Amino acid sequence: MTTPPLATAILVLGPPLVFKTYETEFSEKFNFLKPWKTPLPLHQFIATHSCNVRAIFCSAVSPVTAEIIQSLPELRFVLASSIGVNHIDLRECKRRGIVVANAGSTFSEDVADMAVGLLIDVVKRISAGNRLVKARVWPRQRDYPLTYKLGGKRVGIVGLGNIGLHIATRLRAMGCIISYTSRTMKPHVTFPFYPTIHQLVANSDILVISCALTEQTHHMIDREVMLVLGKEGVIVNIARGAIINEKELVECLVKGEIGGAGLDVFENEPHFPEELFKLDNVVLTPHHGAVTEEACRNLYDHICKNLDAFLSNKPLGVFGSQEFNGI
Repeated sequence: MTTPPLATAILVLGPPLVFKTYETEFSEKFNFLKPWKTPLPLHQFIATHSCNVRAIFCSAVSPVTAEIIQSLPELRFVLASSIGVNHIDLRECKRRGIVVANAGSTFSEDVADMAVGLLIDVVKRISAGNRLVKARVWPRQRDYPLTYKLGGKRVGIVGLGNIGLHIATRLRAMGCIISYTSRTMKPHVTFPFYPTIHQLVANSDILVISCALTEQTHHMIDREVMLVLGKEGVIVNIARGAIINEKELVECLVKGEIGGAGLDVFENEPHFPEELFKLDNVVLTPHHGAVTEEACRNLYDHICKNLDAFLSNKPLGVFGSQEFNGI
């Protein structure tokens, strides 16, 4: 495929990890604009190329604001390298008729693996045990606290999309009792459905967060929810940090009001709550649940197919993306 003319330029914001990994291959296929390689501030770079940009390819940590969208009169397509699209101004895209697509199910299995891994680590204190052994205090500290059995635990999944279903399948195989809450009841799912988070948490020992961050889910997991979960309850979050009220989560963990947490995402990334560093019942990872060799390769193929379709005026969304034409 030859490099498209300037009229079909694609602005890269981030850049996404997959772009850095496959930059040579991407650049051979498409006419990408790379603002981080120039000394210009982003707004000046965008202004210079505003008439040529028809698409944006962005990472999860690069906001696509109304201001950016309004400065690009020819913009027709925004493609995120992430599943979540809360960093994109969907209202402005809808107003302009701009299609927004995400990474679809590319990361679903890898993120589900991370959720299960975090949960096992928290309940079995694997990271805590690792620290104890490496600090050479094991022979002197023989009163290591008891851990918990995972099988038989009631796991409430918040959001039963592709990732949530993969998590449920894995945990059910391990003997967990699964239930869920979601925007709507899934007609072909046999797990018990609770219409509200409060009903779900009242029937759960563990909460796994795998829903999208929206106005409705922002701080949905608050102190009230955590206190119902209780002193032996565990929260795992592989979705978006702001779904949990992080300040209240830290308070509950420090006070021992919930049993533990496994967090791959945070409210103000890349900043971590330092109060959690010394807690053996908390496992923290740097938002890399989806970062595997296989996922990056699959995402590269996925992005290429969607950009090819866009530049050829073919229908979008047929390569695994979810489209967001509304709010």
